[in-house]
Amino acid sequence: MKASHRGLFLGLCIAASAVVAPTMASAAIVDIEVAPPPARLESVPLPRVGFVWAPGYWVWRGHEHRWVAGRWVHERRGYHWVPDRWEPRGPRWHYERGHWER
Repeated sequence: MKASHRGLFLGLCIAASAVVAPTMASAAIVDIEVAPPPARLESVPLPRVGFVWAPGYWVWRGHEHRWVAGRWVHERRGYHWVPDRWEPRGPRWHYERGHWER
């Protein structure tokens, strides 16, 4: 393989791993013993055609909760958005990722 092709191939592999790795990591199950802080108050922007507002939520980053700001997600007709949330399960807290439901 030519050096220029190797460089292009390596660049594409690095770019692909940057896209795939976060997707795979986000599927992990998170159960912790530390309750999340109360949700922050956010100003919901004016509605956008074809989008649904997904409110902000707390995410666990190994040793602390970090706030993730709300965002617009593309609308899926016939579905409704279920926000990211933490649920108590016995003495632990379980993270449920936001998703679409019928």
